[in-house]
Amino acid sequence: MRPPSAERRRSGLVDEVNGYVETDPTGRYGRFDEMLGKGAMKTVYRAFDELNGIEVAWNQAKICDVMRSPEALERMYSEVHLLSSLNHDSIIKFHASWIDATNRTFNFITEMFTSGTLREYLQRYPQVNVKAVKRWARQILHGLVYLHGHDPPVIHRDLKCDNIFVNGHLGQVKIGDLGLAAMLRGAQCAHSVIGTPEFMAPEVYEEEYNELVDTYSFGMCVLEMLTSEYPYNECSNPAQIYKKVTSGKLPDAFHHLKDPQAKHFIGRCLQGASKRASAAELLLDPFLVLKDNPTTSPSFTNPANVFKNDLVESRAHDHVQLADNAPDPDTVAKATNMTITGKINPEDDTIFLKVQIAVQEGKMSNIYFPFDIIEDTPLDVANEMVKELDIRDREPSEIAEMIAQEITRLVPGWKKDDEESHQVYNYVDDEEDRSNHPFYYLSSPTSSQASVAFGMSSFRGIHNLQQKEWHGGTVCSYIF
Repeated sequence: MRPPSAERRRSGLVDEVNGYVETDPTGRYGRFDEMLGKGAMKTVYRAFDELNGIEVAWNQAKICDVMRSPEALERMYSEVHLLSSLNHDSIIKFHASWIDATNRTFNFITEMFTSGTLREYLQRYPQVNVKAVKRWARQILHGLVYLHGHDPPVIHRDLKCDNIFVNGHLGQVKIGDLGLAAMLRGAQCAHSVIGTPEFMAPEVYEEEYNELVDTYSFGMCVLEMLTSEYPYNECSNPAQIYKKVTSGKLPDAFHHLKDPQAKHFIGRCLQGASKRASAAELLLDPFLVLKDNPTTSPSFTNPANVFKNDLVESRAHDHVQLADNAPDPDTVAKATNMTITGKINPEDDTIFLKVQIAVQEGKMSNIYFPFDIIEDTPLDVANEMVKELDIRDREPSEIAEMIAQEITRLVPGWKKDDEESHQVYNYVDDEEDRSNHPFYYLSSPTSSQASVAFGMSSFRGIHNLQQKEWHGGTVCSYIF
């Protein structure tokens, strides 16, 4: 089938015949009005590729919105540029991109998945045969081997079941959402603290890591596939996750596994970086060998039946090899040197505070706390820091003042109420200036492709599989 002619497009026949609301400049892709997902910077629609006769995902962003955030603009450009250079069966496929100067939109086309994200799929079908999990795991690993073997190597940095997409009728999964991916480009390590806390390897917090962080995240994904439990579901905030990760304590879900082979396989993914298996090595693991056993064999037990003294305890020291400067209560209690710096995520009005504490002479520990400039107050976050980090030599009010100063530096519009009984910091919102306000557009992140099943679910503050709420979602993740 040939794309429609320019005359046909101009005449409006395309809209009348197929019901498009717009087409790309060549007329090959037609967009429908059906929205599949929406984020702060981007909306995803159902579309049709007339040349190949297939449905695709039409990703569209308003140029004025993207230009308000240099980070989001860089993310979008990086994702499109990277996707256009990749070609693998386990990586989401990119088709085309263009700018519509008339409507001032940036558009790009990716393949569309009929069953949504892997997390959504697992919610709909929680009882999955372990053989299916093994097939998914192999496909994901093949994708990681391809990314890590790319020249230069590519690190996904935010691998999770939310970013893995499913064609249920084919049993096919693919890695998507490469907006946070990084190319090593001759360097041996990446340095940004970025990703989703529950899936972040301990060395990420130390700001020096390589592609093995994806292996760690992959292990957490498999854990979620086998148990239907979100990693570190037992934690209520990122600080608790940080303490567990950097002290070598794996999620409670890990202890619910009863299949020794599955536990060993995931354990290889979650070891310290120096002993962690690569994606290529994991493909050879006995756990991924498919046996001709049609019976369903769930690999998890009731949460009450927790295994004790197993793989995690025996490997705790290996697990924190690159995070050996994590604070313990005694060292934090003696800390006098504390600095607080922040970074803004313009997508959801969240500031991520980086707290540096001197735990030993010449050593600093980095801890990250999210701060929502709409809902949080410096005193609330300070109290959380004192509680979670067992800080004994500083008053919450003193830490709150440090936080307030940093927020004022980042967001000059913040002002402190003159209430002695409770410190509250309100954001000054000028109604007339909303159109130019970088923090006015509030919405949840979405995938770079669309979920047909029921759109893209919001991840901000909501953990879909039995997880508790906390503000933060993806650390420093400029998702649009």
